[in-house]
Amino acid sequence: MTHRETTGAEILIRGLAKSYGEHQVLSGIDLTVPAGSVTALLGPNGSGKTTTVSIASTLFPADSGSVTIDGHDTVTDARAVRSIIGVTGQYVAIDDLFTGRENLTLMADLRHLGRAAGRRRADDLLEQFDLTGAADRAVSTYSGGMRRRLDLAMTLVSTPRVIFLDEPTTGLDPRSRRVLWDIITGLAGDGVTIFLTTQYLEEADQLADRIAVLDHGHIVAEGTAAELKKRVHDSEVRLTFPDDEAFDSARRLLPSARPIVESHRLDIATDDTVSTIRTTLNLLDAADVEVADVHVHTPTLDDVFFALTGAPAEEPVETDADTSGAA
Repeated sequence: MTHRETTGAEILIRGLAKSYGEHQVLSGIDLTVPAGSVTALLGPNGSGKTTTVSIASTLFPADSGSVTIDGHDTVTDARAVRSIIGVTGQYVAIDDLFTGRENLTLMADLRHLGRAAGRRRADDLLEQFDLTGAADRAVSTYSGGMRRRLDLAMTLVSTPRVIFLDEPTTGLDPRSRRVLWDIITGLAGDGVTIFLTTQYLEEADQLADRIAVLDHGHIVAEGTAAELKKRVHDSEVRLTFPDDEAFDSARRLLPSARPIVESHRLDIATDDTVSTIRTTLNLLDAADVEVADVHVHTPTLDDVFFALTGAPAEEPVETDADTSGAA
């Protein structure tokens, strides 16, 4: 597999605002994507994630505010910006009638790499993305995971320093999604700056150095996954009881616990789970209160998403489109 070391570029978003008619999608957001990092933008459907990527990648202008990449303004110096970025959108942008190799060499021609250099780059990418065996097959025969990998490979023809990935794994089966995660991790390891939008909370947790949560046009939180989780609540010890009698007795013994009546469960917030479990179980045992189950729950990004946006994450529906086993 051929790797190329790349020096990533910083993305600075300042005061970015965009409206469509009366609907304001972005309300003056500020965000910094450090060079060589992976930054994930999370948000509900319609929160402005794709709009942010479209503006930052020069596809259309903002109403106000600015985006600079490696010091180049995306409006006044768009050509310089486009020379260092690559964009992979929500929908695969490849020609089904061409082979994988032909799609890549066409992109190389559009990037003015020259015939020989373009063929070499296509061969490198086919190897890197494990598509060599399917290189001369029509893309219409590719599985969903293979098509997505080819789409990302086309983004890399010009060796961009910054890659925008707008929900890159939507619709893929779990195996294909993890293959693409490995590729993205490898790109980040090579120094590429990656700006990623996603609705998959696990994806952001796995890939991103930093996460920003976008809701109703505003960045409502930003930080590492660990920092965001700490903003929600401490860990919880969750005690489940076998019947109403044990549950009611436990509620009287543990008045500060949060009751989940329908589940016969008490939740106790704590930053010291071991001590809390020991003390609580001793107290219940002394009162002859039976406990059916003890579980420790630590905050997740799903908890963060719910706390910050008021709704659980809307995970994209899994599809059966990619069932060939070729991720």
